[in-house]
Amino acid sequence: MLGAGVVKIKNNSQHKSVLIDEVSSFLSPYNSKGIYIDATVGGGGHAEKILESSCPSGRLIGIDIDPLMLRISAGRLQKFKQRCLLVESNYTELAQILEKHNIGEIDGAVFDLGVSTEHFKQAERGFSLTEDGPLDMRLSPRTKINAFHIVNEWPEKDLANILWKYGEEKQARRIARHIVRKRKETKIMTTGQLRDLIAGKIGGRRGKRVHPATKSFQALRIAVNDELDNIETVLPIVIDRLKPGGRICVISFHSLEDRLVKTCFKRLARGCICPPEVVECRCQNRPKIKLITGKPVRPKGEELAVNPRARSARLRVAERI
Repeated sequence: MLGAGVVKIKNNSQHKSVLIDEVSSFLSPYNSKGIYIDATVGGGGHAEKILESSCPSGRLIGIDIDPLMLRISAGRLQKFKQRCLLVESNYTELAQILEKHNIGEIDGAVFDLGVSTEHFKQAERGFSLTEDGPLDMRLSPRTKINAFHIVNEWPEKDLANILWKYGEEKQARRIARHIVRKRKETKIMTTGQLRDLIAGKIGGRRGKRVHPATKSFQALRIAVNDELDNIETVLPIVIDRLKPGGRICVISFHSLEDRLVKTCFKRLARGCICPPEVVECRCQNRPKIKLITGKPVRPKGEELAVNPRARSARLRVAERI
């Protein structure tokens, strides 16, 4: 059944879930009694495929921190009625969600990381570079900080650090210094102001299609939503809950996410949940995984032809031993 408080609406989103067939093939959700998790249910594309493949009685829990995306997926998945539960939550709370619904082990899980087309379409969410809107960038209205707070209140050093760490912006210090100088004159209120401020300071190389503020916007979004720490937190939780032979599929869209998933999978393959800085691992009797994909799976030409946004997608898959 659909989660309480989820409003059913017509699915008019233009967002297309990527690598749907590949995820379905790796998960093999043909166990009619299986329980699957879509931890970033979004528009419901992956969830729909899993539910179709696991007929007549396979179940799915779809989790999303964004209430708007849950309303969209509810419209798409309402035909599955009692086999689908949608939950508004951070996926790091997966263990609590499963316990609440008396679920011990799961047969598979999929994560489609990052933001969707729907987020960029709404200027008021503050994700878009092209549309002017408030400096927000929160995936959930419950998130305590937004991009306005970071841009206008954080110390210059901290601001530069996140632009480098989460955006790999080579001119992070220069941009941070310029932001701090400008915000002393007047608060930076909108995405348009920030975009133009960055572009005016560092410009862009001739012929380069990527906007000079792209990396900074990515960094702010990741910092606001704590995206990378959340990934590192949730992967061991999923492995703990997977049945032997159960699989986890993770789709990332930029190198920071992909490197993090790759590193976490390698540690989990050794039965380790220690952070990278720990030299001597003391994890014992931890469940282990084997890597199903050596290199990440990328979208094929057919998918790219109808969905060019999929070009940066990378899929990694692991299986609990």
